[in-house]
Amino acid sequence: MSRNAASFNRSKPRFKPQPTVLVICEDSKSGKRYLEDACGYFRVKVQVEICHCGKTDPLNIVNEAIGRKGKCDRVFCVIDRDTHANFEKALDVAKNQAKIDAIVSYPCFEFWLLLHFGYSRKPHSPDSLLKDLCAYPDFVGYDKGSDRNIFRSLESRLPDARHFAPKVLTEAHDSGEMNPSTRLHELLAYFEELSQPQKIR
Repeated sequence: MSRNAASFNRSKPRFKPQPTVLVICEDSKSGKRYLEDACGYFRVKVQVEICHCGKTDPLNIVNEAIGRKGKCDRVFCVIDRDTHANFEKALDVAKNQAKIDAIVSYPCFEFWLLLHFGYSRKPHSPDSLLKDLCAYPDFVGYDKGSDRNIFRSLESRLPDARHFAPKVLTEAHDSGEMNPSTRLHELLAYFEELSQPQKIR
């Protein structure tokens, strides 16, 4: 049976093209390892590169993202408020860059870990936060340079952290006091989204 010309036309794609995503971390061990394990947990099916670029201050991390964004669909800069002198400058620069999103924690990444154990709006310095975190059995002896699998030890508590973090962030914005707060839950929600093909509407 002969086929007419229309039968050779390709059907329209049903799903969006898979994006290329870059996540640049401030630290080379604990935060980076946690996000790598989170990608595995959500079974992310796209190209996500999680790296430490050798820079540890927010402005240089954002500048690294600007230099690499041409090859990516989205770039996330995972940075801490900490005591960085160029922190506000880095946020201003990132805000004006297409594709780049700053995932900020006040005062640092470890606040996200603390939220796995319950709601908190207690202001912290990085040192006082680390002290409170180390009071939990899973974190005895923990330090920011740790390369152990903290995601696995917290996996059962992840729903709690994802529940508390948005409430804390909303209250932080409403009060004008960002310490403590984090946007890590937004990055993990994006990982979860990436695990499923996105239909074209």
